[in-house]
Amino acid sequence: MEVSVRELKSRLSEYLRRVANGEEVIVTSHGKPVAQLLPLRSRRRAVLTETEVIGRFRGLPWVRPGSGKKPALPKPLIRIGKGEKTLAEIVSEQRG
Repeated sequence: MEVSVRELKSRLSEYLRRVANGEEVIVTSHGKPVAQLLPLRSRRRAVLTETEVIGRFRGLPWVRPGSGKKPALPKPLIRIGKGEKTLAEIVSEQRG
């Protein structure tokens, strides 16, 4: 159903009642659609199940499913040989 802004303002309660009963209302301004009134989901369904959440995330282009494995740790940049001190040990010595 379509309704103009002027008509909506004058009979808002009526249109809100219709939306609450499941109807969708398109609001127009100068003959062009500018808004859509939709009924809310019931409060019981406001919480999504885990499966629904996963499904929504999989639909997003920037989300990639993981492999299920733990992420690999980065390799150390510098190898410390036997008998060499770590930076933490050197700093600790200097601080006394």
